[in-house]
Amino acid sequence: VFPHLQGERSMQRRRVMAEPDYLEGDCDELIKPKKLINPVKSSRNHQDLHRELLMNQKRGLAPQNKPELQKVLEKRKREQILKAQKEEQEAHKKRSDLEIELMKRQQKLEQLELEQQKMEEEQENTPEFVKMKSNLRRTKLETDGEERTT
Repeated sequence: VFPHLQGERSMQRRRVMAEPDYLEGDCDELIKPKKLINPVKSSRNHQDLHRELLMNQKRGLAPQNKPELQKVLEKRKREQILKAQKEEQEAHKKRSDLEIELMKRQQKLEQLELEQQKMEEEQENTPEFVKMKSNLRRTKLETDGEERTT
């Protein structure tokens, strides 16, 4: 293909619209069109808003137009990341032998307290005749034990 024709073809592709004839300036009799004024853009409120948006964009304070769901999901993600970081810090923080032993003792005490509470609840929930029967057995065993020792 001829190189001097390639330039013309690329220029033809760029020109989508034909150039108007009145730009040549040889016809002074023709009325030249003027660009129409957009009433929205010429209003003072629109100019102020546009100026403020441009300033905020330069500062990096673009308006947040995110949907509520996206905001909630981002908040949850941040909270999960913070929680994971805290867990890592706790895992890295080494506990002394004394602290470990104290924690074991505390857990044992809590288990004993829970067992005592369960036993007390069971005793409160048992009927009266069962309690009396167990008392009679105890007293009978005690009296039998005394007779055998004498």
